[in-house]
Amino acid sequence: MSLTMKTREVSGVTVLDLSGKITLGEGGKTLRDEVRMLLAKGVRKMVLNLAEVSYIDSSGLGELVSAYTAAKNQGGELKLVNLTHRVRDLLVITKLVTVFDVKDDEAAAVASFA
Repeated sequence: MSLTMKTREVSGVTVLDLSGKITLGEGGKTLRDEVRMLLAKGVRKMVLNLAEVSYIDSSGLGELVSAYTAAKNQGGELKLVNLTHRVRDLLVITKLVTVFDVKDDEAAAVASFA
């Protein structure tokens, strides 16, 4: 199953609902292209909803870090929300949970933007 995403706006924050796998190849490229396109359009507040993401490989982790870095470099913020148990464990093991701003639910993530 490849990665699919839907983009929506909640209180001035762009939410990307991701579903599937973020892996080497198409999944990572899909995420990269979407984040870069949103940044080019001037979007600076993004939340990645990972509730439906079943798997992330090392390349997928790299794409998440790349998206986070691209947003930061352009004065934006990118937050993660609704991590599955498997994805949360992966971020804890790799210590990336200390890099990303991770929220438990979408309302908290949207409210956390200044």
